[in-house]
Amino acid sequence: MDEALLRSLTPSVLGILVRRGADFAAAEDAVQDALVEAVRVWPADPPREPKGWLVTVAWRRFLDATRADAARRRREDLLDEEPAPGPAPAVDDTLQLYFLCAHPSLTPSSAVALTLRAVGGLTTRQIAHAYLVPEATMAQRISRAKRTVSGVRFDQPGDVATVLRVLYLVFNEGYSGDLDLAAEAIRLTRQLAAAIDHPEVAGLLALMLLHHARRAARTAPDGRLVPLTEQDRGRWDTESIAEGVQILQAALARDRLGEFQAQAAIAALHADAPTAEETDWVQIVEWYDELTRLTDSPVVRLNRAVAVGEADGPRAGLAALKALDDSLPRHTAVAAYLHERDGDLATAARLYAEAARKAPNLAERDHLTRQAARLNARRCR
Repeated sequence: MDEALLRSLTPSVLGILVRRGADFAAAEDAVQDALVEAVRVWPADPPREPKGWLVTVAWRRFLDATRADAARRRREDLLDEEPAPGPAPAVDDTLQLYFLCAHPSLTPSSAVALTLRAVGGLTTRQIAHAYLVPEATMAQRISRAKRTVSGVRFDQPGDVATVLRVLYLVFNEGYSGDLDLAAEAIRLTRQLAAAIDHPEVAGLLALMLLHHARRAARTAPDGRLVPLTEQDRGRWDTESIAEGVQILQAALARDRLGEFQAQAAIAALHADAPTAEETDWVQIVEWYDELTRLTDSPVVRLNRAVAVGEADGPRAGLAALKALDDSLPRHTAVAAYLHERDGDLATAARLYAEAARKAPNLAERDHLTRQAARLNARRCR
């Protein structure tokens, strides 16, 4: 069973059902039912036209779900519109669906969660982790969003800011999580940049390109995470870096600074340094100050503490860290790193081990465990 194929076909099938008159919540349920049926049937009897098969099955599931409440005349109309088996239209509705999910009847946070779940292919657990909330809380939020838009006509697309937030979270999950969604997020952001002249769209595209340029160097052949300071910079994609910097410079020249442009500026400073030791940490702290002013995000403040530790010394970084909630994800790992920089190996080893127990994925857990073991070995010499 090709799960990647199913994920890639989902937005298009969902878009076809919506265009045929299904409200979004019912269409999303029908598509999910069709995907479950595909998992059951395809291994033994794979269809010649997977997309057409999914459209047909999903439409029938939609009809089944609405039959009890629909009038006979409407049911007959829907049956007449049933798509014939075979090839389905080769239309990419993904970006349009992102805008439709950002519906004015939803709060921005609910719109983002619904889009990530229904169109982006992320699990409720992954979305909850991105939002720093319990999985049960996120499940309730998504359910409420689906109820809110149930029966709503999707003729009022949402705003660009909400769509950008969704694309950013999809990219982050693809870049560091279990599913490879980063390339898809870049593709959609390119489409958006071509359609809309907006400095924050350009800022997000630049940010994605600059981060994605380092992807090949982020892991060792055995799957181990490689920290930024230890990466082989010769493996970075210089063409993507050059494109990202060019896009960013054009966006910044418009003097309409937003959070994605500020993040891209930080990424560009990392990409511009020939070695880790030559990184301009003072300027990075200044950009984090701008980013804090724009977002007041605890995650931004956490990253700023690391930058302060590099620019002004580990004790300054620890002082900045002390002002933050220690339950913040990766807070313990940052504390471990700064204590190691300060020479307190015992505390750093203990914190690395504690951070490993809290790690959101296996690769990060293994990396932090190795860091703790490395320091313990140094202390025993």
